[in-house]
Amino acid sequence: MGNLKLTNVTKAFGALTVLHGIDLTIDNGKFVVFVGPSGCGKSTLLRIIAGLEDISAGGIEIGGRDVVQLSPAERKIAMVFQSYALYPHMSVRKNLAFGLENLKFKRSEIETRIGEAARMLAIEPYLDRKPRQLSGGQRQRVAIGRAIVRNPDIFLFDEPLSNLDAALRVQTRAEITRLHRQLRTTMIYVTHDQVEAMTMADEIVVLNGGRIEQVGTPLELFDNPRNLFVAGFLGSPRMNMLKGQVTAAGEAGVTIDAGYGAPLTASIDPTAAKIGQAVLVGIRPAHFSVGGEGLPFVVQYHESLGTETYVYGTLEGREEPIIVHQTGHFAPRSGDLLRIMPLSGRVHVFDPDSGLALPQSVRQRSDVHEHA
Repeated sequence: MGNLKLTNVTKAFGALTVLHGIDLTIDNGKFVVFVGPSGCGKSTLLRIIAGLEDISAGGIEIGGRDVVQLSPAERKIAMVFQSYALYPHMSVRKNLAFGLENLKFKRSEIETRIGEAARMLAIEPYLDRKPRQLSGGQRQRVAIGRAIVRNPDIFLFDEPLSNLDAALRVQTRAEITRLHRQLRTTMIYVTHDQVEAMTMADEIVVLNGGRIEQVGTPLELFDNPRNLFVAGFLGSPRMNMLKGQVTAAGEAGVTIDAGYGAPLTASIDPTAAKIGQAVLVGIRPAHFSVGGEGLPFVVQYHESLGTETYVYGTLEGREEPIIVHQTGHFAPRSGDLLRIMPLSGRVHVFDPDSGLALPQSVRQRSDVHEHA
């Protein structure tokens, strides 16, 4: 079974600690994505699960077995690398068979597994070709096929799409998602691309500086980021941030003065906020209404994508950049003054000192849960 449990996993290279006490449980059959900026420790954590790196402290269990002392081959995992790592002098068929031959599988079993993997990945026409005769997308499918034939408990993917062009990334992303539904095997996928994380994952693990910032479904993390880092990292374009001050708190939530005589309301637990408290207000670009009364937004330029438009600018008299998303074609001119207002229930509030989100009211948490 592909259950994984990490307990206080720590990794240090000399005096440099790169993973700080990671605790994580992944249930069998889940598609889990490790995401975070470069250097956050996500690839190191994946290599530790694979057995390619030793841990400095902590425990690792796969399917209830303690695997800390086991070699990669004994852990029943299969890894797909960024660089394909195919043998250039071998045919596709031989690349798929090589690992099984080393494990002394019978020829009939090897051929059966190769046939099943080739059929799943639509690489049957290429079995007798060499890797140099394949496109980048075809090579990556062969690398995935080499993992499939091992019939592992856990698949590990280390940024497998980063060498592909944009169109192939979208196509291969869909193929991996389809493959997960078909195999129902635990998959752990490392990427720095938060779009991949949001579209592929059952659960996302957000890492930063060798620590887990938050774990949850894509919508949970998008709708309820627990701190400024998660709020800024997930979502494209990133969340807008405004400085403000709490002016009132009651059963309906809190009222925040962000200037311009347009008070903002947020469904925050009133016991978590104090009158006069300085806060940061987060609003995603898609969560503004345009027109009527609101904050004065000075347009700098816009990007029209046909079905949607991103408008870039600042609040009047301020320098912090603001991005507003509108559906359809919307073409304001540079210098235009628009009035923008956050949508009801879509205002996030953060403590600027700790970086933590102020907890939502019980009612708002229920509404977001139903929405998700």
